[in-house]
Amino acid sequence: MLYYLFKYLRSVLDIPGAGLFQYISFRALMAAFLSVIISVVFGKKVILFLQRKQIGEEIRNLGLQGENLKRGTPTMGGVILIASIFIPTLLFAQIDNIYIILLLLSLVWMGAIGFLDDYIKTFRKNKAGLHGRFKVVGQIGLGLLVGAIMYFHEQIVVREFITDLDNINLREAISQASLKFQDIKSLKTTIPFFKNNELNYSTLIPFFDDNLSAIMYVLVVIFIITAVSNGSNITDGLDGLAAGVSAIIGIVLAIFAYVSGNIVFSDYLNIMYLPYSSEIVIFCLAFVGACVGFLWYNSFPAQVFMGDTGSLSLGAVIAVLSIILRKELLIPVLCGVFLIESLSVMLQVSYFKYTKKKYGEGRRIFKMSPLHHHYQKSGLHESKIVMRFWLCSLLLAMLTLATLKIR
Repeated sequence: MLYYLFKYLRSVLDIPGAGLFQYISFRALMAAFLSVIISVVFGKKVILFLQRKQIGEEIRNLGLQGENLKRGTPTMGGVILIASIFIPTLLFAQIDNIYIILLLLSLVWMGAIGFLDDYIKTFRKNKAGLHGRFKVVGQIGLGLLVGAIMYFHEQIVVREFITDLDNINLREAISQASLKFQDIKSLKTTIPFFKNNELNYSTLIPFFDDNLSAIMYVLVVIFIITAVSNGSNITDGLDGLAAGVSAIIGIVLAIFAYVSGNIVFSDYLNIMYLPYSSEIVIFCLAFVGACVGFLWYNSFPAQVFMGDTGSLSLGAVIAVLSIILRKELLIPVLCGVFLIESLSVMLQVSYFKYTKKKYGEGRRIFKMSPLHHHYQKSGLHESKIVMRFWLCSLLLAMLTLATLKIR
């Protein structure tokens, strides 16, 4: 909204300094700054409100160190994250951009599902919360919506240049508007670590028509959104863990958004140029700022938990960002912490059921799942586990960025 105001002030009234708002870098940094401020200031008010309403977490007795100290800690703090992302994006981004609309929609959609789950747990005193099938229906619904918009919307394209970029001065050609290009509706994505690292989903089923290709693409989108949002939800089990890991992932996605939406960098790195995607940088930095600001209250010992309101929405947003930027095949690396946490649960449950059927009693691979609880059971302090998971996420982030050059 402020973008349009200052655009008017610059073009019509010629007010000095109004031109700053035309720069992505300035608006993105302002969005990050404001999101941190909202998290810290608004967060305190939300925590006090939740305490007055006695909206606290009911802790199951799992035999973990320090778990009784968490009893009664306010939950549903995900509303702080959602507000801290939504408001700065609304103020500083071009809100008619289809990518921004899609991301805000995804944030609110999954946030609403998570809020309903937290509401049932806290107000209805039903620890099970929203039934799993309803969460899955919500994730599938979001996947259908995102997949359909990505496939059909006219602004979501890959730009291919007809002009030979190797034999011209790119900056001069841009300034003179002499570049010839065509915008292509495409299901292309990026395959990491391979030369000519682009894959078109339609080539996976070459004997079928475009409609079946679209169906397959939507199914892939549904799977990714469901997997990443559930992975984020599972990871949110220690103070500051999910928020810190999400912040690191958000920084990487902001870099991808910047280079993919910049013709010079996309040409230099030989990656897909995605017109209109540079606005995503603003959303990404608001996302990072919200996670960092939330850590003010969520780091050990936590004064508030994000609940499913926050964890489901963070995971969904990360998934949608990856899909938009054509980097969804990098998710196993970039979101490696989410993946390992999810796998630890699936392996534990599967092995327990298998051994119970075979030997008459269930056996376990880990002392407890998800994996962070295994380390708690092993005697590591919660803050040390969180810090090491952050470091692992940082290493995975570096490897993900390295794929821009490793082919």
